[in-house]
Amino acid sequence: MKRIAFFPGSFDPISRGHEDIVLRALPLFDEIIVALGVNTAKTYMYSAEQRLEWIKKTFVDYPKVKVVSYQGLTIKACEKHKANFILRGLRNSNDYEYEKSIALMNQEMAPNIETLYLNTAPKWAAISSTSIRDIIKNQGNAEPFLASGVQL
Repeated sequence: MKRIAFFPGSFDPISRGHEDIVLRALPLFDEIIVALGVNTAKTYMYSAEQRLEWIKKTFVDYPKVKVVSYQGLTIKACEKHKANFILRGLRNSNDYEYEKSIALMNQEMAPNIETLYLNTAPKWAAISSTSIRDIIKNQGNAEPFLASGVQL
């Protein structure tokens, strides 16, 4: 059985931290699906099309990385794409508590799909897409925090 990881997020925008998690997870999986979750009730700074383009550019040199978008439950998207793992990055204990509750619900709905966590590399632990958007909105230089495929 192929080991397929589903790495969901809004990636508004994709950060160096997101990129680092995927690259460090590559040796663990046969395929990683970076999945842009689209929530029509949420307001994004960048369009889904723009975010997908940045994700694709970030991982263009990695054939084991596939990029998709989805709506609805992450667990249903995992089943659709035959992913048997959900990959998540953890920056701190708050992330862990939040992710743990989601993982427990997902486990109840789909016991065959396991959630795996990777700790964020220390140099990226303070970065979030929210803080990056704040830097951009206030005309700061967010480039050091943006994934390699992002060009503003």
